[in-house]
Amino acid sequence: MSGDILVRKCETLEEFHGCVELQRQIWGEADLEVEPVTMFVVAAHTGGQVLGAFANGRMVGYTLAIAGLREGVPYLHSHMTGVASDYRDRGVGRLLKLFQREEALGRGIRLVQWTFDPLELRNAHFNLNRLGAISRRYLANLYGTTTSPLHRGLATDRLLVEWRLDSSRAVAAIQNLAKEPVEAPAVIALPPELEHWQQENAPEVKKVQARVREEFTRWFAKGYAAVALRTAPGHRAYCLAPWSDF
Repeated sequence: MSGDILVRKCETLEEFHGCVELQRQIWGEADLEVEPVTMFVVAAHTGGQVLGAFANGRMVGYTLAIAGLREGVPYLHSHMTGVASDYRDRGVGRLLKLFQREEALGRGIRLVQWTFDPLELRNAHFNLNRLGAISRRYLANLYGTTTSPLHRGLATDRLLVEWRLDSSRAVAAIQNLAKEPVEAPAVIALPPELEHWQQENAPEVKKVQARVREEFTRWFAKGYAAVALRTAPGHRAYCLAPWSDF
């Protein structure tokens, strides 16, 4: 279904406003602090990325990334990606990420990073399994506790994703050559009831979050990285391995 989608850089003020409007449509102003158009303008003019996915001229997805520098190495922090509700599950997000990769590599940038909620398992599968990214850092309550319904009153814990664009892991994943993990040196198991608990806003979710935070923190301190998500029903778990193996 992604064959009719064109992904390209956004360069005009009208397109930046289109990103802001799509942001509002996806999340709604009441659910998060909407990034203003000035953020998109600044990102586009300072080495970041503003990418749009278009279907018959209509913007149906976007990515906003800002330029970063750590220990003298340039990278992109992919701050936000959104897809219109009627175009989800059509591969639009993947097309945006693949374009992001090619554009970054074309400028000599080999690393893109972003954050995601470790309890959102669809995102975990996409980031680790489908893109070949890894995570070595757990950021507890990164944005503070908010009133947004999206956060369900939970602390905004996040995993920091590292997508090393020309690594063998990333290349295998984007070429659909990566296999579903069966065994791993360490795992962090997720309860099969998690999605149900999340839908019901059940108190068990907070308990799962606390346990996952403790386990990730402990394994990361030992030099491990989250490298995949096991998706088998009833046996879902993060798979971890020593970072030195990669």
